Amino acid sequence: MPEPVVIVGCGGHGREIFGIVAAVNDGHGDPWKVLGFLDDAPSEANLHALARLGAAWLGPNALLAELDAHFVIGIGDPRIRAAVAARLDPLGRPAATVVHPAATVGLGNQVADGVVMFAGARITTNVTLGRHVHLNQNATVGHDAVLADFVQVNPSAAVSGNCVLGRAALIGTTASVLQGRSVGAGATVGAGACVVRDVEAGLVVKGVPAR
Repeated sequence: MPEPVVIVGCGGHGREIFGIVAAVNDGHGDPWKVLGFLDDAPSEANLHALARLGAAWLGPNALLAELDAHFVIGIGDPRIRAAVAARLDPLGRPAATVVHPAATVGLGNQVADGVVMFAGARITTNVTLGRHVHLNQNATVGHDAVLADFVQVNPSAAVSGNCVLGRAALIGTTASVLQGRSVGAGATVGAGACVVRDVEAGLVVKGVPAR
């Protein structure tokens, strides 16, 4: 029987995750039954977009307390995702891990609850993904890398082997983090940047090399 799940966040990221669940349900994994979306303040544009998908806005995030369902946080900003999780975790509902059938997951990896992998995402071997890590389309993560809770790796970004990404770090679209480098908690690596030296917590870096 399909497991019930709700998606928290009606924006584009959440609706993309709705598509991942649909792909999983298309005979490619253990099925989910999407009950709908939770959002504290959905815009009219997002509600219209949900209607086009045939999906429903159920109400504010706190409604999760009344639902016997898993949840997945469909919010692309890692710091906001962490704040939402802090409010939802005390409700005791399990976080769903959702992996697109076109993602590639190698051997010996540790994948925590709430992880989302989009189409084309790839992790190789002995990778550790913390809670609510999101790997967007065609993002890659090399061997022995450690991604702490709430890390966001945007489309086509590359994290090399033996890298360490701190809590709620964000790696921008097409950016790369070279072998063995670390990116501190809450840091942002801009789109297209190349990290050749460690990035301290909370910094925003950009360019080639990133600085």
